[in-house]
Amino acid sequence: MDPVLITGAAGFIGYHVAERYLAAGRPVVGIDDLNAYYDVGLKQARLARLEGRPGFRFLRLDIADAAAVDALFSEHRFKRVVHLAAQAGVRYSLENPRAYARSNVDGFLNILEGCRHHGCEHLVYASSSSVYGALTKMPFSVHDNVDHPVSLYAATKKANELFAHSYSHLYRLPTTGLRFFTVYGPWYRPDMALFLFTRAILAGEPISVFNNGLMQRDFTYVDDVVDGVVRVAERIAAPNPAWDGVRPDPGTSLAPYRIYNVGNNRPVQLLHLIDVLEACLGVKAVRRMLPMQAGDVPATYADVDDLSAAVGFAPATPIEAGVERFVRWYRDYYRA
Repeated sequence: MDPVLITGAAGFIGYHVAERYLAAGRPVVGIDDLNAYYDVGLKQARLARLEGRPGFRFLRLDIADAAAVDALFSEHRFKRVVHLAAQAGVRYSLENPRAYARSNVDGFLNILEGCRHHGCEHLVYASSSSVYGALTKMPFSVHDNVDHPVSLYAATKKANELFAHSYSHLYRLPTTGLRFFTVYGPWYRPDMALFLFTRAILAGEPISVFNNGLMQRDFTYVDDVVDGVVRVAERIAAPNPAWDGVRPDPGTSLAPYRIYNVGNNRPVQLLHLIDVLEACLGVKAVRRMLPMQAGDVPATYADVDDLSAAVGFAPATPIEAGVERFVRWYRDYYRA
């Protein structure tokens, strides 16, 4: 079988996607630059669970290196590409904006060029619920206009969607963008709220609860997300013949281009998440209530009807079960 290219294979979602493909017997070429945005040891621990398995090959590679990316595509001529590498994090984009332009813009362009010139049949790439920005109409739909991002991270993800559309239009490259909604689970990123809360509570330290805990997030368990990614990769994006330039649909096109939300379709208030986490840990948190942070949004809520209709996506993990599995992993990994 042809190998799937997974960029960001040492990352949280990338690791889980690679594991799913390998379990199904599909060869995987994984790339990652192992940057120090968060604990490199955690990234290496994820990789250690993949390396040595039949069909897995890892290359340390920076997607912003155009020559290296072109050489990789020249060697393998991937039919399927799952592009998950990116500079993540909303708040960090306020401190280091150039890292986002380098990875999320220049790096994404290099992946598009590799796909264009070397026979890729379908590029699936990570967008983000952050693109909805200042939009307050709920639930968020891929058919809504998303021209008002409130962070540079969100702006780069919106740029990815625009770049992808231009390549789909100009070169008939099928592309599908997936707007992920607050993905969590075992092997989670240490910069995310659930991880930060768990570490602080177990250390007896206060937790920072922004917007006084009234924020809502469509927390989506990683296994459900991976199911959506793998299903979408095998459904090659196709033109929408009913697309109308007078009333343009942002989620489809006359080009082979699609956008989907990948969310749990059940927003959870941050205070409830903390309650569930306390129950799983058996420890009460010391809550430090704070105002909203710059670049943040009060709520996210995914309309997943399009993805459900296209590939049968059906998120099945309630927050109580997902948090319990994360806590079990955290205690085991950190001997907590």
